[in-house]
Amino acid sequence: MSMLVIVCYDVSTESSAGRRRLRRVAKVCESMGQRVQKSVFECRLDLAKFEALERRLLREVDLDEDGLRFYRVSGRYELSVTQHGRFRATDFEDGSLVV
Repeated sequence: MSMLVIVCYDVSTESSAGRRRLRRVAKVCESMGQRVQKSVFECRLDLAKFEALERRLLREVDLDEDGLRFYRVSGRYELSVTQHGRFRATDFEDGSLVV
């Protein structure tokens, strides 16, 4: 059974190594899905292909410098988010966010 996977990444490009990582991450994503924004891809994958994509991308990124997120939509209302590397999420449920 296939699911929609949204892949989002933020690769640090302050160094030449970072720019190379960015190109490699984009190529991996292009091989598995379609680009919808510069660092966002939509992929239709079964679980085995999703796990293969995740492994391939984890080999390319530097988790101390880069961020990588996977949003898996596997049913009409079911959403699962997997996060790797640098990212500071806001907890919208704790009530401390003031607008």
